[in-house]
Parts: sequence; C-alpha cells; structure tokens
Amino acid sequence: MNWILRYWEEIESGNIIVSNKVHKIYKRLVDEINNPKGDWIFDEERSERPIQFIETFCRQSKGEWIGRPVQLQLFQKAYISALFGFVHKETGIRRFKETLFLVARKNGKSTMLSGIALYMLVADGEGGAEVYSVATKKDQARIVFTEAVNMVKQSPALSKHIHKRKSDMYMPLTFSKMEPLASDSNSLDGLNSHCVIIDELHAIKDRNLYEVMKQSMSARRQPLLVMITTSGTVRECIYDDIYDYACKVTDGVIEDDRFLPVLYELDSRDEWTDWRMWQKANPGLGTIKKVEDLTEKVERAKANPKDLPGVLCKDFNIRDTVAGMWLTFEDINNEETFDIEEFKDSYAVGGADLSSTTDLTCATLIFMKPDSKKKYVLQQYFLPEDLLEKRVVEDKIPYDKWRDRGLLTTTPGNKVDYHYVTDWFVKMFREYGIRPLWIGYDPWNSQYWIQEMNDAGFDMVEVRQGYKTLSQPMKELEADLKAHMINYNNNPILKWCLTNTSVKVDENGNIRPVKGQNQRQRIDGAVSLLIAYVILQQKLNDYLALI
Repeated sequence: MNWILRYWEEIESGNIIVSNKVHKIYKRLVDEINNPKGDWIFDEERSERPIQFIETFCRQSKGEWIGRPVQLQLFQKAYISALFGFVHKETGIRRFKETLFLVARKNGKSTMLSGIALYMLVADGEGGAEVYSVATKKDQARIVFTEAVNMVKQSPALSKHIHKRKSDMYMPLTFSKMEPLASDSNSLDGLNSHCVIIDELHAIKDRNLYEVMKQSMSARRQPLLVMITTSGTVRECIYDDIYDYACKVTDGVIEDDRFLPVLYELDSRDEWTDWRMWQKANPGLGTIKKVEDLTEKVERAKANPKDLPGVLCKDFNIRDTVAGMWLTFEDINNEETFDIEEFKDSYAVGGADLSSTTDLTCATLIFMKPDSKKKYVLQQYFLPEDLLEKRVVEDKIPYDKWRDRGLLTTTPGNKVDYHYVTDWFVKMFREYGIRPLWIGYDPWNSQYWIQEMNDAGFDMVEVRQGYKTLSQPMKELEADLKAHMINYNNNPILKWCLTNTSVKVDENGNIRPVKGQNQRQRIDGAVSLLIAYVILQQKLNDYLALI
C-alpha cells in the first residue's frame, strides 16, 4: 500500500482537512512519486518496512490501550512512508536526513517518535547504531526514551534482544544503543549518532545543542534527525529558525531535497472557533485526541481570554504574533517572468543597498511600460567569495546555486568590492542600452561608491532610512506586491529577502523595514527594491513622461 497516495486521495476528496502547508508538501511528494525527477525515487517496499516494524513489534505503554499493538493512523503512515521511502536511485541511500513535524499536543507524537527510534535502533541495518533522544532538560529527553523502554517491555520479541541498562538501552547483537541526552550533559562530544530525536523543539533556546547533534551524524551513511514539536512561546529561538526554514522549503523559496517539513497548523488565527478547521492542526482528532476535550478547551478560552494564548499555541499551533511580520508568502509569490530584451534601450529607476562590506549587497532596476501600472524588477546580488561556502553551510541558504544561475556575483576576498556593483549598472547600459535616470542609495557607508557612480555618469539620489522617507513608498510597495503588480522575474533571492522582512511602526503609524534578531535572515534585496521605489514615487511623473 502506498500510504502517501492513500492520504492524498483522502485530502483531495475533502474527507481529511489539512493546512495549506501540509497540502503543498504532500502534493509535491505525490508529484515526485508519479514523475520522478533528479536522483530520487520512491521505493514502496522501503517505505513500508518501518510501518510494519512499529505495528508488529511495538506496543502501547499508556492509558486504555496499554499492551495493545501500536496502530498507526493514516497521517502517521504517510509521514513515515515519506521519511523512509524516498531513496537515491543508484545508491539506495535514504533521501531525507532532517525533518520537522509540527503537530498540536495529544496527537500521538511521542508514540510515533518512540516507534521510529526503535526502528532506527533495531531494524535500519546500521551496525553500532547510536540513537539519542535529546532535549534541554534530562526529564524532557526521557519522555520518548521512557516510552521506548516501556514499548520494549511490552513486546516479547523486542525484550529478547534489547536490554535496559542504567542510562540507556542496548542491543548486543548489533552493538547499538538508545540514550536520553540533555544540553547540560557532559557527554555531547564524541557522539556518532545514527538517529537524533528532538521532542518539543520549541523548548530549546540554545542553537548549539541542535548544531552539536547534527554534526554528530556526519560520519553515518544515512543518518536521520527528527524534530517533532508543538508551537512555542519563546521567540527568536532555534524553533523559530527551523520553522521559518521549513516554511521556505514548503513554499519553494528554498530548495532542500534532504529536508522534510510537515506542518499541521491552522492557516489563520480566526479558524480556532470553527470546529471544521481543527483537524488542520490535529490530524489525530477523533481517534487519538478526543473531540470533546478540545471542545471543552475552546469553550473555556471563549469565556476566559487568559486561556486563549495557550490553546492557540498548543492546540492549534498558532505562534505568538511575530512582531512586525510584513507580508505572507502568498502576498509575495509571483512566478511571472520577463526577458530583459523587452527593455533594451529603455529608461529605468535604480536603487542599491550596499549593507556592510561582509554582508549581502543588492542592486535594483525598475522598469515600466507605457499605459501600464505594472512594474518590472531586475536585481543583481553580491557576496564576498571567501564567505560563500560558510554562508551556504551556516545559513543553509543556496548562495552557490544562485551564483551558478547568474543571480549572485561573488567578489574576491572577504569583503564586497563595490566596484562590481558599479560594473553591473555600467554593463546594463553598455549591453542593453538600459539607462537608469536616477539611482537611489542609502548614504550610510557609501561615500566613495557614490563618487565612483557619479564619475560613471549616473545621477545618484540620497534616500535616508527613516520613517518619513520610507513609510509611504513601503505601503505602496506592499499594495503592489499584494496585487501582483510587480514582476520580479521570479527571483528566488528577492523572494527570500521579502519573506524575511518585518516592519516597525512608529506612534503615527509610519513604517520602515527591519529584520528580526536572527542575523541569518537577510533583507537586503527588499531594502534595495524599496530604495528604488522611493525614487520611483518621487519621480513618477517625470519617468512616465519619458517612457
């Protein structure tokens, strides 16, 4: 049985209601099963093995089902099938190395995690497998471990081969072990992990724990890092980083074939009172999680607003409002493209965000056509060559692929050479006859570059980065993006920068762009576009008269 296709049939028929993000990811998986592309194929037999193992050998260890064989729900089977079923068409190595599974509380996540952990310990064909259940505190790390221990005790077949020791479970036949670890453990160094389980990722404030455990898997042939969590209340922590990354992979902003995001959540905060939508965050509702219990919580939250944040966060995976979130992916996404030849020998309006010399730098050109309100945007990005590999690894952003596509230019050394920015504007003029009538710039740290641009014959216009200058153009830019009146050639770097952009509001309702505390979230492309937009708004009548 192909459980992914079965699950998709139920979703498409309307029998199962899922979030937009779950719908997107399973549609992609189904497309990849039916029309394999690249190096990965779906092996139905491989996808079935962990499911058969869990349902054959693992037994419930809690509540009214204690002692009974684990019966996985369809959503769990589909997820496990995806996690284990996609393999390399030549080597057979498992595709997914890392996964985030977001689901509301009481939807059977610990049971599923324990089953996956035992499969990786016993049946994944890895000698000397090391499986770790990891959390900030040892008590949290022990939850999955203890459930796995109890599953083994309940199973005559497993208990013959797996022995509980003081701090771990050990399988002598393959020299494999499972152990709970906490961030304050003295034994985080020197690990050789085959599988790492992180339960309740939202509770982990220290990114180092995640990085150390991920690095510990580097010597294994096909390791697996599984993160399962509800939403959290701590902002700008590792959970926010991984969740945002998962959203970008889901939406296609970032391509990562080795990361599987499955995000069960409400699509809108307004859906929490609509019982028909509850399944979006609670795929086990009615089978694992009791409808009457959730109904009681919702009614209590309606009567007492103090209970609402907890219900929204833990039962519906609605995060605390992320301060200043500007646009949704749906607002931003526009897959229209254009050919630069369309604008040969034409006028444009330019903008540039030089940022710091070690950061991402962006140059922008905006074009319009007579009798049309649509804007066309062309951008070029710049990054120091010496930092490229580091940024790809640390930021998990495909700068190297963007460079190979010609969207990003690397400049020699460890600092951006602004001569390359000048050269790009000059190249656009010499090769295509594109002349920017005005180019906006942030006066901070740009004195020498401005002189160089003036010497090259460009009319440079200062754009200060305060509310007074940026607010109205940013609101105009927002409206045009939402109306899909900006064709930015489906540039993935700009799309990524826009999704990273937050907004800060003053007491008068004026706005300006900011980024969050996560320094990996670059917004330079959005700022460069906004600077060009400021000039376009200031000079619009003059520009339209010339085109």
